[in-house]
Parts: sequence; C-alpha cells; structure tokens
Amino acid sequence: MTNKPSFTPEEWYRIVGSPMVVSMAVTAADPSGLWGILKEGLAGGWAMVEARRDSRSNELIKAVAEDFATAETRESTRTALQEKFKVRDIADIRTRAIEELRSVAALLDAKAPSDAGAFKSWLGEIAQKAAEAATEGGFLGFGGVAVSEKEKATLAEIASALKSPSSSESRRL
Repeated sequence: MTNKPSFTPEEWYRIVGSPMVVSMAVTAADPSGLWGILKEGLAGGWAMVEARRDSRSNELIKAVAEDFATAETRESTRTALQEKFKVRDIADIRTRAIEELRSVAALLDAKAPSDAGAFKSWLGEIAQKAAEAATEGGFLGFGGVAVSEKEKATLAEIASALKSPSSSESRRL
C-alpha cells in the first residue's frame, strides 16, 4: 500500500496537487469565461470529495483525498502550485501542467508501481470531467460544444504524459 510516508514532502505535495494540475491544463487549453473557468477548475476538488466518500477508492487516491482535506496540506499544495505556475501567458500554464503531469507519472511509476495505473486513470477521469464541465463557444451558454478541439488535443497530451492505461482499467483496483 502506498501512502504519504512513501514520498518526500515535496513529492507528496506534487501528488496531492496533480488533480488540480489536470484541471488547470484543460482550462488553460481553451478558457471559457469566468463561469467556465470556475466549473473546470472545480473538477479536481470535486474528485477529491468523491474519492473520500467512495469506500472502494484506491488506497493512494483515498490517502491524497484525505490529506487534502487538512488545512495544512491545502495551503502547502496551493503555495507550491502558485510558485510552479507563475507565468505571463496562459498557454505556458498548459505547457507547464503537461510537464508536471509527466513528472508526476514518472514519480508514481518509481515509488508507487502497484498504485500508479489506478491513480493515473483517476487523473485522466478528472481531466475528462474538467473538459466536459463547461460548454465552449456559443453565446450565453447556447450553441457551444461540450469539449472543444483544443481541449480534446490537451486531453490526448495529458493521456500521453500520464502514459495512461486503457480506459477499461478502473481506479478502484
């Protein structure tokens, strides 16, 4: 079983922040106004809430969700993400997020090989939920598309960065 003591503090905050990083990548790919940004950004937070409630969640996913519920971890994670994602151009956020996800995937493969596949699949699910959270294009929410072409391309990049297992593999191994 892999959990917090399996990682250094810096590594742990990267793992804990990864659900927010996937949401950031999708949002930065094709920002869709204030409400769209909020909806897409909340995908990672809702995934944490759902993981805490789901008794069948993978142990690493559950450990991340439980620890994120503490004020100390949320603050440390927020601070680390703010430092890592200080950029001038929103396109840089997407690029850095993909790089960070690639690094997190490698970290998971090295330190949590039995849990890596399920965790990376979970991150892929969060990315998909973020992409579907807000309608892209259209006017006042009418006539847009659920997932834009830019978001689809970013989802493919996220899957590649995570080296995600097939979608048939469940996060509840």
